[in-house]
Amino acid sequence: MSDRQTLRATCASRVQSFTRDESGVVAPLMLVFFFLMLLIGGLAVDLMRFETKRVALQQTMDRATLAAASLENSLAPEDVVRSYMDTSGVDGVLDNVRVVTAMNARIVEARASVRSKNYFMSMMETPHLDANNRSEAEQRITNVEISLVLDISGSMDTGSKIANLKSAASEFIDTVLANDNENKISISIVPYNGQVNIGPTLFSKFNVVARHGNTGTRANSYCLDLPSSTFATTELSRTTPLPQTPFVDHWSSVDRPNSSTDAVKPEPDDDGLYVNMWCQPNAATYVMVHENDPAKLKAHINNLIAVGATSIDLGMKWGMLFLDPSSRSITEEMARGGGPVPTYFADRPAQFRDPETLKIIVLMTDGENFQKEETNDLYRAGPSPIWRSTSRGNPWSVFHASRVNNGVNDDADDLCRSKPYYVPSLNAWHSRPYNGTTPANSECYQVSTSTADTSDLATRARIGANRLNWQDVWAEARSDWVAWQLYGRALGGTSSSSRTSHYNTWKANFRSFTQPAEMNTRLNQMCSAAKAQGVWIYGIAFEAPQGGATAIRRCATGREGQSAEEGTYYFDASGLEIRTAFRAIASNLSQLRLTQ
Repeated sequence: MSDRQTLRATCASRVQSFTRDESGVVAPLMLVFFFLMLLIGGLAVDLMRFETKRVALQQTMDRATLAAASLENSLAPEDVVRSYMDTSGVDGVLDNVRVVTAMNARIVEARASVRSKNYFMSMMETPHLDANNRSEAEQRITNVEISLVLDISGSMDTGSKIANLKSAASEFIDTVLANDNENKISISIVPYNGQVNIGPTLFSKFNVVARHGNTGTRANSYCLDLPSSTFATTELSRTTPLPQTPFVDHWSSVDRPNSSTDAVKPEPDDDGLYVNMWCQPNAATYVMVHENDPAKLKAHINNLIAVGATSIDLGMKWGMLFLDPSSRSITEEMARGGGPVPTYFADRPAQFRDPETLKIIVLMTDGENFQKEETNDLYRAGPSPIWRSTSRGNPWSVFHASRVNNGVNDDADDLCRSKPYYVPSLNAWHSRPYNGTTPANSECYQVSTSTADTSDLATRARIGANRLNWQDVWAEARSDWVAWQLYGRALGGTSSSSRTSHYNTWKANFRSFTQPAEMNTRLNQMCSAAKAQGVWIYGIAFEAPQGGATAIRRCATGREGQSAEEGTYYFDASGLEIRTAFRAIASNLSQLRLTQ
């Protein structure tokens, strides 16, 4: 074999041996698998990093929206969410915060995005991962108690004010109560002017003193004069003696020199209203509590009448009482036996801050506090020194202790030793109450005390006169007439200045005033006490002067230590704008029934 043939055989043998040799074949495959394993592991790392960021962001958003949605939170919900995001240290961008607030519900929705940079997936042309997170929280209260505290003072009778109020309040009732099929919402209506006429049923629930008879011209007059101390709290005791507001006209003046024969009675106008009476004897001014029948509520609203002065503090006091759990015993009694309160509201008002109950006051006025008048205690009730004849035109006479004289005769020709009774129709002093005839000497009697001897005189038929209680005096005479005819003329003699001085003294004896500054302080006390108990107050100043608008704005719910913002819980309305104000408030309640 030649050398060339030998070389070919050797090469062929080696090639055949190489092709048959399997050593080292796995190495390239291992490299491929290693690369794939590294890529998959890196993918997992990228995903884990991304998910960690996403979950941390979601958890922070959930906590933030839950805190912001709490109805006890007084901060701006969006600020709460942003604060959580800023202090948590999580990666992510807060894109949007949506807040829906209703009277008894708050919904907070937050949307945020997060981006995670990839270390391994970038090799697959995926440099980062993105996620859009969303969190929504809601707190909702199911029961609602509302007090509509409405100004019905005389200024509301100007133009179309009272008509606009009736229309707006009626629409509010329809909106709020629409679809309330489970009797969750109750409404109380508290009309107020210079007083609040609570009506006979509520009137009977308190320990009333110094009553006047609810008959004749005084029928349907059921107001109480509340002491200043009652405005420091939302409660009102059922056992503390509370005086009834007397049926008396302290404001109307009379022609003093020329009306001595008959007293000038308080008289109603053509609509049956006593313009200068603090408590109107009219069922249209009664309070209605815890009702949800739209027909009854709207009928009560549409029957309201405008007359009298303005005591916003008193309206707020009574409106708050019907949200105070201390009045539940009253509601329970009024719900029994077919009473005026539906039985399903017998357990109202609920406890303050009950998580299932929202308490709302809508406080409306077109004016400002006007000095409140009250009859002084000595002249509210009980026997007076004033007498009226039982015949011959029923002339008046009045006993004056200063005219009792048991030692010196008033007249040398008169055997009567004392003439303490002044008769204004005669401008003369008599020895006994005047019955229309001049007393004979045999009718003279000795007065031994500083007051009229009623135990003796009232039983003598020959006297022909009746001693009046103060309640009866005020039902028959204006205090201006009494002060002039029975005191000014009697005690002032012939001196005009002396008569006027005695007249002014007795006008001041009969009545006293609470000034607007103190009434504003009372209102502030009530509003602060209500808000401290979690009550939401909506205020409407309806063409009100600056003083009234400021008082309402300060009372309405706002940020801590601040007055309410326009269009949130306070509304300054004119004309038909009052409907817009009531609609805005009612729309909050209507949102309660929206579901996500």
